Amino acid sequence: MSEKKVSLLEGFKAFLTRGNVVDLAVAVVIGAAFTNIVNAFVKGIINPLVGAFGTQDLDSYSSCLRGPCTTNPQTGEMEGIRMLWGSVLSATLSFLITAAVVYFLVVLPMAKYLARRAAMQAAKDGVQETLEVSELEVLKEIRDALLAQRTGGAPDGSGGAGPGGLPGGDR
Repeated sequence: MSEKKVSLLEGFKAFLTRGNVVDLAVAVVIGAAFTNIVNAFVKGIINPLVGAFGTQDLDSYSSCLRGPCTTNPQTGEMEGIRMLWGSVLSATLSFLITAAVVYFLVVLPMAKYLARRAAMQAAKDGVQETLEVSELEVLKEIRDALLAQRTGGAPDGSGGAGPGGLPGGDR
């Protein structure tokens, strides 16, 4: 039973030390920091731009679904049903800005880099294939030259070796 615990522990250690887990942890931390930047951008730049046409805070945009949306001053309770569509708009803008930055600054350059790398690898593979083909052709020429030299004839069989590589055919 202790062997099973050791193997589970070793498996967990292998899981943690795999590159994917570390990369994912770094991505989460960077993503959290980037979220703060995007939120500050929306609150500091987008909201004032929207404020030029209405209120400065997107979160204050709302509509009343039922009845007048007022707060009872005596109880402090909200009367009516308020839909806060401004906060949804703010979150949507934050998402779109985040997605655009990630796409244009991370995904697109990485895709171009990988495509360039694949093209270089394909060119390298093509050169390697050409070298292998030309090497094979050179070896065939050497073989034919050696046969012609040994038999004193052409390597196409007109004056070449007979069965068993002996000159003169069936002797």
